[in-house]
Amino acid sequence: MNPYYLAYNCIGTGLFFILFPPFFLYSRITGRYRHGLSQRLGIYPKIRIPPPAGVARIWIHAVSVGEVHVAVAIMNALSDILPGSCFILSTTTEYGQQLARNKIQGSLLQNRTDCVFAPIDLIPSARNALRAFKPDLLAFIETEIWPNWIAEAGKMGIKTALLNGRISVRSIKGYLKILPLMKETLKQINAFSMIREEDAYRIRQMGASPDRIRINGNAKYDLLGEQVDPAIPDLMAKLYNLKGDEKVFIAGSTRREEEQMVLDAYEKMRQFFPNTLLIIAPRHVERSKFIGELIKNKGLSYQFRTDFNGMETQRHSPVVVMDTMGELQAAYSIGTVIFCGGSLVPLGGQNILEAAVWGKPVLYGPSMEDFMDAKEILDQAGGGIMVQDQKDLLKKTLHLLHHPKELEQIGNLARRAVIQNRGSAMKHAMIIRDLLEHSKPSGSIGL
Repeated sequence: MNPYYLAYNCIGTGLFFILFPPFFLYSRITGRYRHGLSQRLGIYPKIRIPPPAGVARIWIHAVSVGEVHVAVAIMNALSDILPGSCFILSTTTEYGQQLARNKIQGSLLQNRTDCVFAPIDLIPSARNALRAFKPDLLAFIETEIWPNWIAEAGKMGIKTALLNGRISVRSIKGYLKILPLMKETLKQINAFSMIREEDAYRIRQMGASPDRIRINGNAKYDLLGEQVDPAIPDLMAKLYNLKGDEKVFIAGSTRREEEQMVLDAYEKMRQFFPNTLLIIAPRHVERSKFIGELIKNKGLSYQFRTDFNGMETQRHSPVVVMDTMGELQAAYSIGTVIFCGGSLVPLGGQNILEAAVWGKPVLYGPSMEDFMDAKEILDQAGGGIMVQDQKDLLKKTLHLLHHPKELEQIGNLARRAVIQNRGSAMKHAMIIRDLLEHSKPSGSIGL
C-alpha cells in the first residue's frame, strides 16, 4: 500500500473511532443526523431498484444542493444517449438528499434512480456501498475526490470520472499540501471532465494524466433556463405581499459580515426608496436568528420567511430573513436588484447566474474565485456588476434604482448570457458514455 494512502487511512480510521461514539450518542439523544446514518456506514439493506441486466448502472455523487442540480442535468442527458440507464444519486448533506428526492420524484428518472446518502470514506463503508449497488461507473461532481472510494472502485473494475470538475484557487493550495496522496488517487480516475481551462490546469498540477482531461463547461447552467417558469414571479409576489410599486433588494447566500454591510446599505437606500423590501437569504439557515438580532439592533421590523405563507398570514415587515432552503432561486424572480454573497468576504462567491437567468442585474464582490466561469460569462455580456465594498454596493444599487432603463438593459444581457451558455451537461454525459463503451473520452478540448 502506498505510504501516503496508508497514512490517510490510519488517520481517518483513528478519527472515526475517537469521534463516532460521542457523535452517535449525540445523535441518539437529539435525534439529529439519525436519518441515513447506517447508509453513511456503508449499510444499504433495502435497495429499491435491483441491478438491471444489460443496461448501464451509473452512480453519481453530488455532495449538496448545488451539485444535485448538476447531477440531475447530466442524468437527463444520459437518459437520451444511454436509454434505460439506471442511477444511484448520492449526497452528503440532508438538504442535498431532500432536493435530490424532490428532483427525481415525478420525473422520468423516478423509476430508475435510487437516492441515498454517500458512505464515509473508510475502506469498509466504501467497499460495502459499492458491493450493494454494483455500478458500472462511479462519477463524482465538481470537487469530490475520495481516495478510498476511488481505490475500492478501481479494485472492483468500476470506471470512475470527475464531472463538472472545479478546482478553485483556494482549494488547490490544500490539495498541493497532500500532493503525493492526490497523485496516487487521481491516477486511478479514468476521466476528468472539467469546467474551465484553469480547472484543467489545476487538476493537472495535482497529478491527473493530461490525456484523460477534457474541458466541457459548467452543467449547472443547463437547468437554469428550465427553472424560469413564467408563473413563479406572480406566485412570489403574492407570497411576499407585493403591491406592485415596491423595489425589492435581495441579498442571497450571504456570509459572515455581509449581512451587516447589506443592512447598513439598506438603511441609506430607504432614504431614497422608502418602500423597498429587503430579503436576506443567508448561505446557512442556522444563522437566521443571529441576523434577526442584527436587524432588531437597527430598529427595523422583520419577519422570518416561515412566519408567513401568503394566505392566512401575510408579509408586513420591510425586511424578510429567508430561513428556508430551496426557495432563493424562485425569490430572485421578484428582485429588482440582486446581490450575491460570499463575495464581499474572502469566501469565493456564489453562483450569480441563478439570479441572472431571471433577467436581473447582479452585484457581487471581488471574491469570486469559486465561480470565475460565471463571473466571466456575465462580465463579457455586461450583465454583472462588481462592487468593491459596502459603499460601492450602496452607490451602484442606487444608480440602478434611479435608472430603471439601464437596470432593465443589464438584466436582459444577464439572462441572454445564461441562455447562450447551456449544453455542457450533454458534453459531460458523453464522457460517461465513452467510458462505458471502452473508448477514449470525447470532449471539446484536450490538454
